Amino acid sequence: MTTITAIILTFNEEQHIERCINSLKESVTEIIIVDSYSTDRTIEIAQNLGVKTFQNPWKNYATQFNWALDNCGIKSEWVWRIDADEYYELNTTIDLKKTLTNLENDITGVYIKRKIVFMGKPLLHGGWFPVWHLKIWKHKRGFCENRWMDEHIKLVEGDTTKLDIVQVDENLNDLTWWTEKHNSYATREMVDLLDTKYCIFSENSVDPNFFGTGEQRKRYLKLAYLKFPLFVRPFIYFSYRYFFKLGFLDGKSGFVWHVLQGFWYRFLVDAKIYELQKIYKNDDQAIINYIKKTYKID
Repeated sequence: MTTITAIILTFNEEQHIERCINSLKESVTEIIIVDSYSTDRTIEIAQNLGVKTFQNPWKNYATQFNWALDNCGIKSEWVWRIDADEYYELNTTIDLKKTLTNLENDITGVYIKRKIVFMGKPLLHGGWFPVWHLKIWKHKRGFCENRWMDEHIKLVEGDTTKLDIVQVDENLNDLTWWTEKHNSYATREMVDLLDTKYCIFSENSVDPNFFGTGEQRKRYLKLAYLKFPLFVRPFIYFSYRYFFKLGFLDGKSGFVWHVLQGFWYRFLVDAKIYELQKIYKNDDQAIINYIKKTYKID
């Protein structure tokens, strides 16, 4: 039977980590946590549940995850990327290890469904479900692309398949935490968009292709999004998700989600870009130098 190692990156995740670990225990061979020096009980909880724990200073998600792939002594055939505030929605009709064992030899990556639960409600409209993500792949056959936001797994060889299982993203923190976190995300998204525009440090990125994989389509649409004017594109994005993709069918929780994630967050990203452009008077090289210096990108 095949072996699977689940990799979880953590920082102060005592509220979520037990749920995540317990959802995986029956389906994987090993669980590894790479922690960014949490100050709560994250490590204690994980170790009490028999999970291997490592600690490494945080730079960004891609760097941390690739460090985990290279430095945690992974011996399993497959690895599974899952966040601490996510969990595996157990499908009793699918034996994951047996299913992976029976795959053709040229299959090195597996797409699974991602479901977002926000304010206690699954978001089943607005284009949010089902969304297929490459979450499971053969060890040494893939890595996390080096980006500051919107990082995807890129395979170095082989083909992919889809498996009808669900990874649920349900963060239990309140809206104050959510908005503070997304303010931080907006800075990372600003860096990522400017990097996409100026090619500051991107390498080994997913190739944009509207008719390709989910990651390739998303990257293609992101490049198209960049072509729209600042402050106009958040309105377009919100309208597309909420009206055209029927996001309004998810009720009040869905409305809050689409206003905050689909409009406010993206408007904030544009505002941060606009702020930089004003400070440096639209001098592209000055903006590039600022990004390199501030975020220590070689």
